[in-house]
Amino acid sequence: MKKLILMVFLIITPIIGMTATKSEMREQDQLMVIWSSGDPDVALKVCLMYTHAAKRNGWFKDVSLIIWGPSAKLLVESDELKAKVQQMKDDGVTLEACVNCANMYGVADQLSELGIDVKGMGKPLTERLKAGWKQLNF
Repeated sequence: MKKLILMVFLIITPIIGMTATKSEMREQDQLMVIWSSGDPDVALKVCLMYTHAAKRNGWFKDVSLIIWGPSAKLLVESDELKAKVQQMKDDGVTLEACVNCANMYGVADQLSELGIDVKGMGKPLTERLKAGWKQLNF
């Protein structure tokens, strides 16, 4: 009987450990992409392409695009970028923009009209960094 209990313990313990590890991994399955570049090639051929693919392909559970700095102005001036960002939103990418940056470029209202959550981003960014979100900057 003792041998049977020991065998069950030895079999179940690694399984429980693997389940906890997978659960912990899913909790950190979050990506935030900070898009600050004013370069349209960087936007279309790197930043937005990867960010959209990460969500569509399930590479990360939560994907957030943070529009910061010159990218805010670039976005509102480009119909191509607006269309791409709308596709991303439709596919579940969370869209956010720094209100201070948007105000500096005079585009806060235009970003809001695109369905982007324009707000102070310092605190949310800090909280995500402390929570272990993966981060990419373009």
